[in-house]
Amino acid sequence: QGTGPQAAAGLQVMAFARGLDHPRWLLVLPNGDVLVAESNAPAKAEGRKGIRDHLMALVMRRAGAGTPSADRISLLRDADGDGVAETRSVLLSGLHSPFGMALIGERLFVANADAVLAFPYRRGATVITAPGTKLLDLPGGPINHHWTKNLLASPDGSRLYVSVGSNSNVGERGLQVEEGRAAIWEVQVATGAHRIFASGLRNPVGMAWDTSGQVL
Repeated sequence: QGTGPQAAAGLQVMAFARGLDHPRWLLVLPNGDVLVAESNAPAKAEGRKGIRDHLMALVMRRAGAGTPSADRISLLRDADGDGVAETRSVLLSGLHSPFGMALIGERLFVANADAVLAFPYRRGATVITAPGTKLLDLPGGPINHHWTKNLLASPDGSRLYVSVGSNSNVGERGLQVEEGRAAIWEVQVATGAHRIFASGLRNPVGMAWDTSGQVL
């Protein structure tokens, strides 16, 4: 409590927003609004088993990951530019362990733990009440080891790149549960048609474009 990162000389670090419920990913919109996915792992149908799972649960709980998912995306706005968001609203609620977000034109795409949804977005809006339209399903199910699915839009807005992490660490769950996983999918925004763009990637959530237009 009361501590923070040590900034370089001449710089300052302050809390942009406090009291968020397990914030996992951010998206800065063109108007400066910041979207934050308040999310946690989907509820598991089966209980914890064995010492390994018990210890993992303890560690996750200490990191704040042992609580039910808030399943929402909140909007933070710093209209006066002082580095602190004075406006907070729930932009979207009732999601399913949301993580990745991408804005293409007037559509906001959200990656739930098991699907990509599209919502109508109006610049400056603080709440979206319209229901989402499913673009495509993603690997999910009762075993969803790396549940965080991330999004990156192509520069021309015609494609989405979706990260789908592995369902294990070293294939210990069997290869049958790894179908379509440990990969980045390339998805056509107009149709939802998709292909594996890159594979053999354990949990590629941190995607970005380099200056040559290649996915990093």
